[in-house]
Amino acid sequence: MPVSNATAWGQLPDGRPLHRWTLRNARDTQVEISNLGGTLLSWQTPDRQGRVGEVLLGHADAGQYIDSNAYMGAIVGRWANRIRGGRFRLDGIDYKVDRNDGGNHLHGGNYGFHLQRWDVETDGDDLVLRLVSPEGDGGFPGEVSVELRVRLDDDGTLDLRYTATSDAPTPLSLTAHPYFNLNDRRPDIRDHVIRIDADEFLAIDAGAIPVGRQQVAGSAFDFREAAPIGSRLHWPDPQLQLVGGFDHCYIPRQPAAQAPRVVAEVVEPSSGRRLTVESDRPGLQFYSGQKLTGQPSRHGDAYGPFAGFALETQAFPDQVNGPEAEGAILRPGVVWRQHTRYRVDTL
Repeated sequence: MPVSNATAWGQLPDGRPLHRWTLRNARDTQVEISNLGGTLLSWQTPDRQGRVGEVLLGHADAGQYIDSNAYMGAIVGRWANRIRGGRFRLDGIDYKVDRNDGGNHLHGGNYGFHLQRWDVETDGDDLVLRLVSPEGDGGFPGEVSVELRVRLDDDGTLDLRYTATSDAPTPLSLTAHPYFNLNDRRPDIRDHVIRIDADEFLAIDAGAIPVGRQQVAGSAFDFREAAPIGSRLHWPDPQLQLVGGFDHCYIPRQPAAQAPRVVAEVVEPSSGRRLTVESDRPGLQFYSGQKLTGQPSRHGDAYGPFAGFALETQAFPDQVNGPEAEGAILRPGVVWRQHTRYRVDTL
């Protein structure tokens, strides 16, 4: 179905207006997106009884999104996740990027893509968002041009297709950062049952920087068979204790490819809603939302810990400082592509 016309939605501190758009399908599902950070503001969809409810966490207004450090629903870049020490070397040149997370770089830095005003236009059933990130943005080299095409299909799939080009070699890893709670009547996701198609994850240090691959077998991180999120949070696993829950990158069993493959599935038993995540990226960051305490909600109150979870499709954290660095570099003359699908339906 066609995308709605733009609706006024606040403004940036410099006075530039912000807007939002609504995508609808034939099954009473609608998704709202803003040009502030390409942010997914709302996703309302039926449960197994046909009752339409909200499945995304969100703030009340544009000002709260601008002030928040939760990246609530936003497109993050130029680098999704962390870079150790905010440093990397590329083609023999040392670069320093914003350090905004305990001495590390996180999600594009102080003024990442999540705070940028994207250009938006409609193209039939697609919403097309574009952003130009100038040379030196956040400390990164090269001017990068990004396009994101968003479509809501009738089967409940939100289809995200990214392309990007650069006029100089630069690291690039983009992701959407929606927080899901598939039951809008419960302010906690620990009863959600999750399956992640991965034999390995990246173990981290105290700064949440990867230190090496680790097998999931026999650990709290083994979701190859579906299990409730909450039941694993109490396991005496040092990796859980480092960050108070899950905030780790999984390595899906099927290697990254041109076509998206299913990497995760989450079911909320009471509502019957199911989220399926498909991606062509090498990594999947699972964050259980343990640090959401105090984040303002769209209802005027504040979220608590584990109010929502995130499944972020991306390159590996700190990949630019590891043996697979070249796989995260966008070079001139190359079109970078990423395809992610989030589908919400019912059992």
